[in-house]
Amino acid sequence: MSTQRIQHYPCYIDGKWVDASNGALFHVENPATEEIWATVPDCTEADAEKALQSSKRAQSAWSALPAIERARHILAIVDILKLKRDHFATLLVMEQGKTLAEAYGEFDDTLNYLTYAAEAARRIEGKIFPSDNVNEQLWIQKVPYGVTLGLCAYNYPLALIGRKVGPALVTGNTMVLKAHEATPVTASEFCRVVEEAGLPDGVINLVSGKGIAVSSYLVTSPLTRLVSLTGSTRAGQAIYKSAADNVSGLVLELGGKASFIVLKDADIDKAAEAAVISRYANCGQVCICNELVLVEDEVADEFIEKVSERVRGIAYGNPMSGVDMGPSVTAESIDRVEAMVNKSVLAGARIVVGGSRPGGKYFSKGHWFEPTVLTGVTPDMPVAKEEIFGPVMPIIRVSDYEEALAICNEREEALSAYIYTQDVGKMMHAITHMEVGTVFVNRPIVGYIQGYHSGHKRSGTGGEDGVYGIENYLQKRAVYFSYG
Repeated sequence: MSTQRIQHYPCYIDGKWVDASNGALFHVENPATEEIWATVPDCTEADAEKALQSSKRAQSAWSALPAIERARHILAIVDILKLKRDHFATLLVMEQGKTLAEAYGEFDDTLNYLTYAAEAARRIEGKIFPSDNVNEQLWIQKVPYGVTLGLCAYNYPLALIGRKVGPALVTGNTMVLKAHEATPVTASEFCRVVEEAGLPDGVINLVSGKGIAVSSYLVTSPLTRLVSLTGSTRAGQAIYKSAADNVSGLVLELGGKASFIVLKDADIDKAAEAAVISRYANCGQVCICNELVLVEDEVADEFIEKVSERVRGIAYGNPMSGVDMGPSVTAESIDRVEAMVNKSVLAGARIVVGGSRPGGKYFSKGHWFEPTVLTGVTPDMPVAKEEIFGPVMPIIRVSDYEEALAICNEREEALSAYIYTQDVGKMMHAITHMEVGTVFVNRPIVGYIQGYHSGHKRSGTGGEDGVYGIENYLQKRAVYFSYG
């Protein structure tokens, strides 16, 4: 138990700060130290119902506002957030474990998501098509779904709120937020800003809870007309099934297993640098991270040597102290990573760098795993088959581009992939034939606000970025307008 004062962070329902109706709560720990530093309500289904009813009551008046007025409310949130950059960055480090530099980056991304959505207010477009009759027009209008549900993952607890709230609100929807149980604090503090910005009660509601009961209730409620989830493929599959009875709209951004292909004509220095950046960012807890390197045999030794040298230089430790990498968020995630590595080593993989939990007094607590490089990996090993979501880089040697592409496309997780080559023909072939939602050509991990982050196959049904992300929060309504 922490010796520091434990702060309580309540939920926000219908413009009021509330605890769970039965008084239950749960603890939030610092993943770097395992110290308990916060409590939040462990809400009930009754609390979830209150949030949904509040969002339902608020939605009609909210959607009746001109879009530019809704945008002004969003920008009011942005203006207040700008004054709290240090506060939110510190909270992100404490509850998520990312480095302070990464926390500042997440905060800035949150502002960008909200601002971009607000700027879209005057760009919500419909269509007018010619009618088959005289004195008649056919209009296609864009209208909101109504009450939407935002389920956020633990890897970017603040940015994912901005990514969901912005498009939902500017298009006339209201939203109930449900933060991940490991990272609920920034969501509560975000709602403090919502209150200060003067948003009408019920436009944004927040519930928290441990386990799946509250999330399941929110997903299956007939009041919920669209569910937005950023999370694992398994969670997305469960929500897909649960939302079926209500035929709710879905925006599912799910797990990935990104192949990182390095061909023999690649700039090996740049490829090695990008492979490391794209693997160990946020302790490997990014869904579009480099999850599996596929390098041509002729350059594999050089690539492995250069990657290993860089990985040995990754500084990890107290995430407030200027290091390169912090801990994973949960103990369960590290247990899983460790088991995957051990099983793969037993199957013949070789540890080149790292491979275990770090020793020393500081690392006796917290969810730590060394930055790790594995060679001798084959496609049937756990580190090659499963999403790692941790600081482990498995490397497979391949004979040529065709073999690498085949391994990439065999996967049902199809969120993103990387390719490093100087051959324009292979670049274009990869863009055409990689069965993924995002292709990175000769560059490390990135996600521009005007892009579109979405998966193919089991990696999702849509995204929330850019113009296409705004579209996902709108339904189409056909109007046959006769004026003769």
